[in-house]
Amino acid sequence: MRPLTIDMHRLEYALDGRDTAEYYLDLESGEIRAIFPGEPAPGILEKYDVQQDRYLHIEPLELAQSMAMREAFLFTQHDPIAHAVLSTALKGRKPLRTFDFKLEDFPDVREAWLRYQTQQLREYALNWLRDNDLEPARP
Repeated sequence: MRPLTIDMHRLEYALDGRDTAEYYLDLESGEIRAIFPGEPAPGILEKYDVQQDRYLHIEPLELAQSMAMREAFLFTQHDPIAHAVLSTALKGRKPLRTFDFKLEDFPDVREAWLRYQTQQLREYALNWLRDNDLEPARP
């Protein structure tokens, strides 16, 4: 595996896929670049020294993975009202947005979710790096 200095928080954000940007990992610098709709992919406009394999696309989690993360979280919660409300949110229209919105009604559960989500996204990020034969450089 090749060690690379990577902003793990930015990688986690890219994997979470909450905005319209496409994210790419620069395999030379470790920088994670956000490319917004209408912008060309990184390296595409290079006239000289084209390095097609320099940028690795970061595919965000699929809806099913994001849903599974939230459903697994609900099994860790013991508040029956929060569990019922959040479970119903995941079955409705726009489940991720509704889940996040309904969390606002349960501050303690929301804090637990944020801790859980951070831990899970870190695991997804480490697995993504391993799958791409990379590892974060040690500080």
